[in-house]
Amino acid sequence: MDPITALSKLGLELPEASTPGGSYVSVNIRGNTAYIAIQFPIRNGTYLYQGRLGKEITTEAGAKAMELCALNVLAQINEKIGFNRIAGLNHIDAYYQSDENWDDAPVVVDGASDLFLSVLGERGKHSRAIFGVEKLPRNFSVGLTTSFTLKQ
Repeated sequence: MDPITALSKLGLELPEASTPGGSYVSVNIRGNTAYIAIQFPIRNGTYLYQGRLGKEITTEAGAKAMELCALNVLAQINEKIGFNRIAGLNHIDAYYQSDENWDDAPVVVDGASDLFLSVLGERGKHSRAIFGVEKLPRNFSVGLTTSFTLKQ
């Protein structure tokens, strides 16, 4: 099933692909690897899910925030690469800011992992790393970077 149809069946649609907030590109292709710059929970230019997990943002809302980051990754692919060129998702790096006593990062990051698996199927299998950070830009609760292998 193509990713757009899979998203539709989940009741989701791609947001507008965001533009870089600095001196970099959203998608950088080197050889047969595509690197997607960090994506935040932004929907069509509106900043969402700002604050710390476990304080202003619940774990459930954090998972939705990470799902939105993954949707933004898919929007970048759709606009700049094309789903037909994707051989598979390699790895994701997930970043979050939280209250000092909060410790449910894997649950939040599953918001992205589950979406990639649902939309890309076998091509969505990946490894991942999760990083708690002191501060993310614009006080976003989460952020996500990815790399994909492209078909030859």
